Amino acid sequence: MEVFVRVVDTGAFTRAAEVLHMPKATVTTLVQNLESHLGAKLLQRTTRRVSVTPDGAAYYERCIRILAEVEDTESSLGRTKSSPRGRLRVDVPVTFGRRVLVPALPDFFARYPEIQLEVGCSDRPVDLIEEGVDCVVRGGVQPDSSLVARRVGMVEFVTCAAPAYLERHGIPAHPHDLMHHRCVNYFSSKTGRIMGWDFTRDGERIDLQLDGAVALNDGEAYFEAGLSGLGVVQVAAFMVKDEIASGRLARVLADWEIEPLPVWIMYPQNRHLSAKVRVFVEWIADLFSAREALHNRPMTAHGKGREALPA
Repeated sequence: MEVFVRVVDTGAFTRAAEVLHMPKATVTTLVQNLESHLGAKLLQRTTRRVSVTPDGAAYYERCIRILAEVEDTESSLGRTKSSPRGRLRVDVPVTFGRRVLVPALPDFFARYPEIQLEVGCSDRPVDLIEEGVDCVVRGGVQPDSSLVARRVGMVEFVTCAAPAYLERHGIPAHPHDLMHHRCVNYFSSKTGRIMGWDFTRDGERIDLQLDGAVALNDGEAYFEAGLSGLGVVQVAAFMVKDEIASGRLARVLADWEIEPLPVWIMYPQNRHLSAKVRVFVEWIADLFSAREALHNRPMTAHGKGREALPA
């Protein structure tokens, strides 16, 4: 049943085999044996994709419920309830993975030593079902309604630049002064759209589209662009805290607020939330709440949040 469900989810025997870490021939044989046992054709096979038959669709829905009940039963009777186990695949933004998640993993494994964690670090959209990913952490606007989404935090932003840049070009006193500065832009990996710059103070909101000599779609590269003196950047506060404290970066327009970015942890809604996914979701929520720059505070009344983030 588990193999059949994964083939349906991924739409291919090859992808299912990769996700399950099994030979493709074994996956094929197990599904064929299942069809023979049931006396019904569950899947339609083509050279490009596998699709489910009407009988297969009905059987798939029952399999989902049965497998969820089996897992619940084993969790309630065995060690899994107190010590979740098994392989867990997650995907997180590059900078969050490098600067927040990975340094905190010793705590996660101290709590859950029997979980084998596979962490993908990317800023691209991820197809959870097709790629066999259990959950993702992403920042931006309200995510796809086809996924269960829990907001776990808000990323604060600051505007800053390298002292050497400010010595050459001056310090902006108002957001409109940025029109005469070299600004480093950030563009969405999903849409390719250049992100706007926003500022709010005393009820006044200013939205700008600024010209720049360079635009980047990677948080670490964006951070390095600011640090190297390429221009003014608007970057996640948790990334530049140490650099501002040491004087390697200088904050500008500090009396203007920037729209924070909501951060979500998401997983497929048609799937039973297993014990290992549940504890990871809770651990991520705790990780955000423990960091001042990532608190899950309410969004401002001005907008719905950014589409993407250099973080």
